[in-house]
Amino acid sequence: MQTQQLGSASGLVVSRLCLGTMNFGIPGRGHQGDWTLDVDAARPIFQLAKELGINYFDCANIYGVGASEEVVGQLLRETFQRDEYVLTTKVSMPMGRAANQGGLSRKHIIESVNASLDRLGLDYVDQLIIHRHPHGIPGQVSVPIEETLEALNDTVKAGKALYLGASSMFAWQFAELQLLARHHGWTQFISMQNHLNLIYREEEREMLPYCRQSGIGVTPWSPLARGILTGAYRGSLESGSTNRSKGADRLRTASLYRGKMDFEIADRCAEVAEQHSVSSAQVALAWLLHKPGVVAPVVGVSSTKQLTELAAAVELKLSQADIEYLEELYQSVDNLLSLGTS
Repeated sequence: MQTQQLGSASGLVVSRLCLGTMNFGIPGRGHQGDWTLDVDAARPIFQLAKELGINYFDCANIYGVGASEEVVGQLLRETFQRDEYVLTTKVSMPMGRAANQGGLSRKHIIESVNASLDRLGLDYVDQLIIHRHPHGIPGQVSVPIEETLEALNDTVKAGKALYLGASSMFAWQFAELQLLARHHGWTQFISMQNHLNLIYREEEREMLPYCRQSGIGVTPWSPLARGILTGAYRGSLESGSTNRSKGADRLRTASLYRGKMDFEIADRCAEVAEQHSVSSAQVALAWLLHKPGVVAPVVGVSSTKQLTELAAAVELKLSQADIEYLEELYQSVDNLLSLGTS
């Protein structure tokens, strides 16, 4: 597995694929509960990740409402030495119904980080990501961004997180956070985990150029468009072929992907895959990995077979003609952040 520096703004080195952990936890618990793998089902995936050279793992407190962190922490401790892996977790999404159980206030950040470390069974995480901008989650109060940034800085200075990252926000919002952190001498962000794939490319307009200019590593989420680019939906959102695409998660997919050309682009992905004798998923990932600034797409898997397949995409070389053919049909869609969701 190839490795790469996570942007020039830090010295952290990660594998070119990041293993997402949303689907590990306690079956039935959390919004992804109908396709969750428990600790025994997930164990072979972590063992294979080590064999393949994957050292980068992405978690969040909201996954399984804490259950994912429990499983991920146990399996990482079983499988790796602490200095062999890089672990991210996230804070912001509501963990309960009480007034202060979500958001990016000082209170929730400090309490959430402590709770995450307890569930993970660790003294620190390598990277703490804010799951959205302090003003980016509908229904939550607009926390003063200085409060958020200072609490994050204090978390780093306390040794509970080594680096900071951010996820899905407007480029101007990310730039403002970085500017204020620099102005106050607080810890700045080294990565952006944003929404980017062959059928959602709005991030190419401002966020990707800003990250390249600033030395920020980009680690896209939903690189396979929640199965659309793998063929899991077989041409329409009503034709799911997997537990995930047939379950409640289909509604989330429908809220994210509204483009007129989505399935036509997926068909082209399949055509290019056939020409290279690989899978559509491998082509979709290889396309992302060709994007300047993209370091490590965050992939989710439910089997060792899937992980082996996706890891091979790191070595897949697409021609310029392939890339142009894959990109040709894309038409601009509404930036999901402007609709209040992402």
